[in-house]
Amino acid sequence: MKKVYTKIESIVGNVLTVRAEGVRNGDLALVGDSYANVIKLDHDKVSLQVFSGTQGVSTTDPVRFLGRPMMVSFSEHLLGRIFDGAGVPRDNGPALTENMIPIGGPSVNPARRIVPKHMIRTGIPMIDLFNTLVESQKLPIFSVSGEPYNQLLARIAMQAEVDVIVLGGMGLKYDDYLFFRDTLERGGAMGRTVMFVHTASDPIVECTLVPDMSLAVAEQFALEGKKVLVLLTDMTNYADAQKEMAITMEQVPSNRGYPGDLYSCLAARYEKAVDFDGAGSITILGVTTMPGDDVTHPVPDNTGYITEGQYYLKNGRIEPFGSLSRLKQNVNGKTRDDHRALMDCMIRLYSSYKESQEKRSMGFMMSEWDDKLLKYGELFESKLMDLSVNIPLEQALDLGWEILADCFEPNETGLKTSLLQAHWPKRDALQ
Repeated sequence: MKKVYTKIESIVGNVLTVRAEGVRNGDLALVGDSYANVIKLDHDKVSLQVFSGTQGVSTTDPVRFLGRPMMVSFSEHLLGRIFDGAGVPRDNGPALTENMIPIGGPSVNPARRIVPKHMIRTGIPMIDLFNTLVESQKLPIFSVSGEPYNQLLARIAMQAEVDVIVLGGMGLKYDDYLFFRDTLERGGAMGRTVMFVHTASDPIVECTLVPDMSLAVAEQFALEGKKVLVLLTDMTNYADAQKEMAITMEQVPSNRGYPGDLYSCLAARYEKAVDFDGAGSITILGVTTMPGDDVTHPVPDNTGYITEGQYYLKNGRIEPFGSLSRLKQNVNGKTRDDHRALMDCMIRLYSSYKESQEKRSMGFMMSEWDDKLLKYGELFESKLMDLSVNIPLEQALDLGWEILADCFEPNETGLKTSLLQAHWPKRDALQ
């Protein structure tokens, strides 16, 4: 039986302090009927963040430490369910209490990891063709507010060739939460999805728990041999929640007021991405919104050091410049013989198109080559870059060849003759 403490020493915001012995950082407690989390220890002085807030809490309310960290239920019954950041059902379904597992554990021993070597198909050409998503990869989607990053995540959730989707929402507007729920239900993907959603009106501490909840569940599915894709939005809201809690705890602030351990907080979550030897895998895609489109902001800046590339979402599409999947070379040489060469060729020509576009805007005289590049760039943007395009990789490769054939002569592409002979559209087949 755990000891009950009835003298709360101070209440500041949603944090209260009590003197107690034998308590560990991260342990759960009950303050009256409300759950709280131990966030700071100073000898016997314990600081607790109350999930539901401290409104109505008095200094004589009982505090009972449960002697365990935050836990979440794991079973096949999770699929199709929606929970809040504390693991409480949002969908009016029954609470799940069997097979409780702790959240926030250590990342996997590197000796148990294997080199990523399998592609995850999404049906989005700017990912599949140009920056392939690889199993066990950790990638952020760098964006700004107002871009359709949640719509992109929903597309990926519906189309990605994986066994289980775990969606973690942090600081979502209620409309965004309903969008995810309704889109996945209409698309038939809800049956393989688990959602942990923290809305902007929920307690701030629950925002910090969503990634740990999502990744703890994902890890268990992966250990059962499942291919799991974890989608997190928005990691900047997660970092802001950590910042708010650090201010409440009177920590010395670091860059722009964020806590000094921001890098460690982000790394501990992203490093959960793993391809288990003899089991399944965890792949992480996390949206990171950049305030003021500033990539040097502490959240995207720290994220870039941890992850294996990034997708830049600008003007409603994934930009080819800046976007990078560092592991794509592990898989795109195994898809089709023309994949890597066609990818490099099309990006090189698109870069030349941007130069021709700038020349035109400045009033320079345009050459015949510039005209070809301008036609190519417009076709590339409308047929491959547009996020509404939804085609398999092989069809995207064929479409890439058709775009090249519509704009250039075969010898103008710089591609090897053997590839041109094998893949150039037959209407312009090489003799």
